[in-house]
Amino acid sequence: MKNLNELSAEELGILFPIEISEYNPEWKKLFENEKEHLKKHISQKDILRITHIGSTSVPGMKAKPTIDILIEIDKQTDTSELIQRIIRAGYNYSHQPGNPPPHMMFMKGYTLQGFKGQAFHLHIRYMGDWDEVYFRDYLIKNPLICREYENLKLSLEKLYKNDREAYTKGKTDFVKKITSIARSIKNNPEIL
Repeated sequence: MKNLNELSAEELGILFPIEISEYNPEWKKLFENEKEHLKKHISQKDILRITHIGSTSVPGMKAKPTIDILIEIDKQTDTSELIQRIIRAGYNYSHQPGNPPPHMMFMKGYTLQGFKGQAFHLHIRYMGDWDEVYFRDYLIKNPLICREYENLKLSLEKLYKNDREAYTKGKTDFVKKITSIARSIKNNPEIL
């Protein structure tokens, strides 16, 4: 029997279809609970910051009900040991050959029978200035842009319900554009 990392993109799309949900205020609590769970499994000296990112971190916005978490680690962290600790915390390591450690991705809530329990995506990186945080903050401060992004995701859900890669690719230009604007404002506050 295959494991999740051996499934093709088509198999993953069927097993884990794109489904946009109404905003759920519990998402914030789910993040906080998972943050505490992860802190129990990862050495505190390795964690520099844990951040709720992704659409579930934007109050009021419809989203796939997957909680995205960014953990920024110290450059001295033993990434091999870190991978094992996160696996013991209930996550599957998703090998990303184009993004070698410390740019790591883990998933929880995914099984060969489909989603089971709450789904989480865990992104591990060195401390940095990450686009996801700029994008999240801009959406929170700009409700019209937030609705525009939400509408884009809803239209892509209809087109690519079982094609996760096409769904993500369909959002890319919008995300890059908004992130660029957000970075410009952060670096030049008078642009407002």
